[in-house]
Amino acid sequence: MERMRIHVPVIPCVEKNYQILLHFTMQKRIQIIQVVLLPLLIFFYSCHSGLSQQDVIAADSAVIASGKALFNQNCASCHNMQQNGIGPKLAGITTEVSVEWLRHFILNPEQTIASGDERANQLFKEYKTMMPSFTGLKDNDVNALIAFIHVQHSSGKKKKDTDKGLADPIPERIKFSGLMMNLEDVTTFPATSTEGKKPLARITKLDFEPGTGSIFVNDLNGKLYKIKDGKPLLYMDLIKLKPKFIPQPGLGTGLGSFAFHPGFAKNGLFYTTHTEPPRTIKAEFSYDDSIKSTVQWVLTEWKVKDPAAASFAGTSRELFRADMVSGIHGIQEITFNPLAKPGNEDYGLLYIGIGDGGSVENGYSFLVTDKNKIWGAILRIDPLGRNSANGKYGIPPDNPLVQTPTNKTPGEVYAYGFRNPHRISWSADGKMLACNIGQHHIESVNLIAPGNNYGWPHREGRFVIDLDGDINDVYPLPADDSVYKITYPVAEFDHDEAAAISGGLEYWGNEMPQLKGKYFFGDIPSGRLFYINTADIKQGSQAPVTEWRIEINGAPTTLVEACGSKRVDLHFGRDAKGELYILTKADGKLYKLTSAKQTM
Repeated sequence: MERMRIHVPVIPCVEKNYQILLHFTMQKRIQIIQVVLLPLLIFFYSCHSGLSQQDVIAADSAVIASGKALFNQNCASCHNMQQNGIGPKLAGITTEVSVEWLRHFILNPEQTIASGDERANQLFKEYKTMMPSFTGLKDNDVNALIAFIHVQHSSGKKKKDTDKGLADPIPERIKFSGLMMNLEDVTTFPATSTEGKKPLARITKLDFEPGTGSIFVNDLNGKLYKIKDGKPLLYMDLIKLKPKFIPQPGLGTGLGSFAFHPGFAKNGLFYTTHTEPPRTIKAEFSYDDSIKSTVQWVLTEWKVKDPAAASFAGTSRELFRADMVSGIHGIQEITFNPLAKPGNEDYGLLYIGIGDGGSVENGYSFLVTDKNKIWGAILRIDPLGRNSANGKYGIPPDNPLVQTPTNKTPGEVYAYGFRNPHRISWSADGKMLACNIGQHHIESVNLIAPGNNYGWPHREGRFVIDLDGDINDVYPLPADDSVYKITYPVAEFDHDEAAAISGGLEYWGNEMPQLKGKYFFGDIPSGRLFYINTADIKQGSQAPVTEWRIEINGAPTTLVEACGSKRVDLHFGRDAKGELYILTKADGKLYKLTSAKQTM
């Protein structure tokens, strides 16, 4: 057979490979060229011969379209192109870093950070959270992602020096209180993440069934567990019950929350929220088709045949669904007021925390600033009523914004102006509290009053946002701020301390009486832990935030060390006796707070 003639530049490593080629058949030579030599030549020329990024990034429209789909599925929860969010904005990134750097970072950010890479460590320092590894992506997938990112261009807005926001909005540092709490390892949940990736189990909420006090925990990947004898038993699998259920694109999507009706022991009713593909069916709360939709959040009522059964058997009905611009800030909280008793006006009313769906950072702030819409609000409904627009639930007559001929605000809205009212709870003396996850600077605890406006997106905490500029900058309040009638947080901290508030629950138990009157919360990514005293919670003032720490089996540690991950994914829970628990998604662990001591 005549030898194949190819032209190879005289590069030592390539020339040697060319000589080896001569010993193989034609078919084998072609395979070697495709697999070995071609990538090597591309790499060599892109690094040493002045070949530009554009020459090595795919420009094919089909590849770019594939990259867009992959971006929406894997990346859109944390990134958009023009504004920083959970992660940095990406427009123009391919002009700042090499393709190889981007590729390595996508596949394994933890390894890139551990290698000492300056840019990766600066990002980790700034955002205080670590992007998950995408080792499951194939080379073609990564190429497509980079191709899509490459064609996204910056808005071109440049800040003037006079436009710079506050570098350190809250300069005071949070001090350690000396309080140490011991954690007892209760159980580990089954891993539901693929390929052993972290978080191993996406556990986010612990609550109890009000009749028996049985503890339940949800996993965003579609599982609801019942804890029996210290072990998680699968109570409900939403993947089997809801054919359209999806846990993507990640973070808060999936089985977002659950709540048992206070009369569950008799009526067998409980409620869940979950995500389905965009525009699966027409949503009660929607917007123009010209605005993108990434997921729909669905509120469902379930009726069990036997409230005492070990696993779910029964029926369901949908109460409503809402379209969301992105996969972040969805319906991640539903709850009943545990202080309300039969005969009380709040008994059996369901509170629903609805985030802005990422609409503000994606350029659709009008979805939140329009009072005729429900994004960025806390709703209050009667799930057993039928006077809603769709006839599937009730709107309590004492809701503050019940519609009148001159008021078109959805009557379901109880309070508004939130980016992500992530957790709602009550103090023993009746204060309704909501933790709100901020944009780029401020995390807050809010005292909820019916009908009040909590500021987002014109405010982040007690600071101003310029919606016509960079929403990651904050500015001091104006002199005439009182005319805007905004209700500000009763406690807050900035991102010098932590990145995303997780909370919050007051201790109601009896095992540690020294914790009475303390409201506990923390930071989702780092697992750092804080509290405020409920006696200090007053509208119009700031309750001092104090740090507390943990030990396990008597040895001081941190949640980062305990779960072996720089991203803890911290959440709190409380049982029927008022005792507190900590959940860490990274390792799928459930801990109970068992003792407390003052060390200073």
